[in-house]
Amino acid sequence: MARGPLASLRILDLTQGIAGPYCTKLFSDYGADVVKIERPGGGDVARRLGPFPGDEPHHDRGGMFLELNTSKQSVTLNLTTITGRLILRRLAADVDLVIESFRPGALARLGLDAAALAEVNSRVTLVSLSNFGQSGPYRDLEADDLLAYAMGGVLAVTGGEDREPLKIGVYAPLFLAGATAAAMTFGALLGARRTGQGERVDISIMDVLAASMDRGGPNLMAWSYSGELMARRTRVRRTSALPGGVYPCADGYVQVITQANWWERFCRTIDRPELIDDPRLRQNLLNPEFTDEMDALFYPWLMAHTKQEVMEKAQSHGLPVSALNTMEDVFRDPHLRARGFFTTLDHPATGPLEYPGLPFRMLGTPGELRRAPLLGEHTVDVLTGRLGYTREELVILRERNIV
Repeated sequence: MARGPLASLRILDLTQGIAGPYCTKLFSDYGADVVKIERPGGGDVARRLGPFPGDEPHHDRGGMFLELNTSKQSVTLNLTTITGRLILRRLAADVDLVIESFRPGALARLGLDAAALAEVNSRVTLVSLSNFGQSGPYRDLEADDLLAYAMGGVLAVTGGEDREPLKIGVYAPLFLAGATAAAMTFGALLGARRTGQGERVDISIMDVLAASMDRGGPNLMAWSYSGELMARRTRVRRTSALPGGVYPCADGYVQVITQANWWERFCRTIDRPELIDDPRLRQNLLNPEFTDEMDALFYPWLMAHTKQEVMEKAQSHGLPVSALNTMEDVFRDPHLRARGFFTTLDHPATGPLEYPGLPFRMLGTPGELRRAPLLGEHTVDVLTGRLGYTREELVILRERNIV
């Protein structure tokens, strides 16, 4: 039995890839009953995205799928068949939300667009998540995460000044879009419950990125007012002698922030308290031409300490410094471990693995991570339990390649 604040919510998940499944994962991990529809034989495209345990590819072992589809049920359904589409309509008749990421227009061809949904379930909310939305001249263009980031305007303000833009980490725009879609979907659901009529939501990944606080919205607004960006690309040159930015240390890098009024904290951090009242240093703290001398004090201390030691020592003196963690560091991080962030799930295709935990916690209704489904694992249970099919009928449907 699922636990969590959304335990009474039923969702029909017609998404695949990254953005849509991340959106529905944020519902399923907090108790929502999410039935994921997948293509027989292949399933979600994310099932083919690694890493794979032991480097052995298999549709039930793809790392991306396992992470993005925790706590869901998998039902295989061939939507190219009339019977498959009829089964889909029947499933939609008893849910609160339908969330889909097909190409614009595909849902109508499947006979489950907004008008068709209203016929079978007037209170259901339909959320359509696509690259560029359901309308507009870009509607049918192809896109991946980098293209969406570029067209949303955010890529233009990443990277070093006077250099080409730099791509940010893997799939980051799609995860941002998925999280935004989940928040907006919940708002639409509340609105539908107030009116008694299902809402229709058109979410464009390009729109999300153009409006996002990740440099999109603020810079777009600044340009509309002044023709200038609020924040240009990250500048590498220093504007004072004080350290600031990414610095090397004994085993990696740290992110450092300093200010003139934190000079005493800085000196105590690097074990040089005698420099606190040095008049020559104090009067040159904001002088960029004094950078080399300041770095000569800082670098030897950095290179004698690990990034964890640098962070802990600086933070103990009130200096905001953080370790620049690799994924291995995050996995072993003592703070996350102490909070019980990671969850071990035993999956029949992979054995027990540790998964990133819930992004937020509620004490009364905490939510619960459950393993991702095998392809089609819940087809029999869902179709017999919800729609009244017999097992004999399901055998026939499987023989006809419908489920």
